[in-house]
Amino acid sequence: MFVANMPRHFRPRATVRAAVRAAVRATTRATTCVTVAGILLGTAGAAARAQTAQPPDTAAGAHPPAGSARWTPYLLGTQVNLITQHLARVPSPYAGPNSFGPASSTKTSDAYGIYAGLAASPRFTAYLDAEMIRGSGVNRAVGLAGYTNGDVIRQGTVDLGAGPYVARAFVRYTLPLGGRARDTLPRGQDQVPAVVASRRLEVTAGKLAVSDLFDLNRYANTTRLQFMNWGLFQNTAWDFAADTRGYTNGVSVAWVRPGTVLRVGSFQMPRRANGNVFDADLGRARGDQAELTVTPTALGLGTQTPTVRLLGYVNHARMGLYREAIADAARTGDRPDVVATDAPGRRKRGWGVNAELPLLDGGETGVFVRAGGSDGDVESFAFTEVEQHLSGGLQVSGARWHRGDDRLGVGVVRHGLSADHRAYLAAGGAGFLLGDGALRYGPESIAEAYYRVQLGAYLQVSPDVQRIADPGYNRDRGPATVTGVRVNLRY
Repeated sequence: MFVANMPRHFRPRATVRAAVRAAVRATTRATTCVTVAGILLGTAGAAARAQTAQPPDTAAGAHPPAGSARWTPYLLGTQVNLITQHLARVPSPYAGPNSFGPASSTKTSDAYGIYAGLAASPRFTAYLDAEMIRGSGVNRAVGLAGYTNGDVIRQGTVDLGAGPYVARAFVRYTLPLGGRARDTLPRGQDQVPAVVASRRLEVTAGKLAVSDLFDLNRYANTTRLQFMNWGLFQNTAWDFAADTRGYTNGVSVAWVRPGTVLRVGSFQMPRRANGNVFDADLGRARGDQAELTVTPTALGLGTQTPTVRLLGYVNHARMGLYREAIADAARTGDRPDVVATDAPGRRKRGWGVNAELPLLDGGETGVFVRAGGSDGDVESFAFTEVEQHLSGGLQVSGARWHRGDDRLGVGVVRHGLSADHRAYLAAGGAGFLLGDGALRYGPESIAEAYYRVQLGAYLQVSPDVQRIADPGYNRDRGPATVTGVRVNLRY
């Protein structure tokens, strides 16, 4: 499909040269990040040494005895993530306010993070994450439903700036529900090391990303290590509650037992689409979701046990209606504006199915699939402009070719719109991401491949290529090719 849509003037050698130039620029910019990275990693190393110097039962990888209380701080990790991408020229017979292309461009984003935790007791933990993201993405981060760089922050209703900010600040309380079985939770970002009851209730509350808790997938979950395209690390039809940076405030409760997790959560919605300010009217402005995760350990498959997640959500917010915006425009002769039809308490419903199947190499080689949908009557509000999502792919461990820490990933995604959303864009309407001024509709199709090279203990370099057919759902536009490289330095 992607080869058939390749324009005559597309020149692979020119694209390769552009990718090489982009890689050189990325390496140069990475050099400017060494000082910051050194500070972060040096701090992390000092914290690790300090924790190692404690008595054995309180060291970084150990677990406090059941029933003990420890006010133990942890530096759980630090990282620097740099992504440089080159967009080749996009065939484009016309352009609207949010079109993708036509000009070629090369852009770089760099993200910094430091992640801390506190074990106040065996049942109560707290977490604080600080981040800073600078730079920009190709084409101003508009024009695609599946944008190419998950680190890029769109500008919302106010200027976010490029300084540091608190990304997460939340607490978690764990209540054992009986039984002798225990789960070992290893140290990780936003997880202090612990041994907890296999049957338990977990309550998480505060500021975080809803996607930290829901729609997880072993092979397609993070732009820092895996796929960079939005459509391949998330169910893009899930318009989850978030501000422009992707965070919100709320509470989640999970009932955990061996092989099964049932999680529900409710979180604040922004006042307007792609907004940075939350609506305080929780009765009419919130995002509710429930997810059932099943891992049939009773099958005795060990590391090859599949996992399936079933998600449902309902958003309540001050949203507009596409059909009403089209009707208003027909009366006035203006372009339709869905924001002008916003009204409080409207609802948007959706669903998702998410599966992962480990195959080989202790589960490091495996396949994944996602499918999702939402009603398309109300406007896209918080994530992206998608009502139908289908994606799948695989991750292959470098152990296949004697590079055990390397990973190869290949994935494809297909996005679709509701009839009302299509008609709105075809009439010249614009959302916070899309708006070609016209539309000859076709599903947006994306393919991505990356290779992650592990260099030493802390550094990873990942060349990446993405091919997009009908960007922004428009058959009159594209296809588009984006090549890039990611440099990730982490402790």
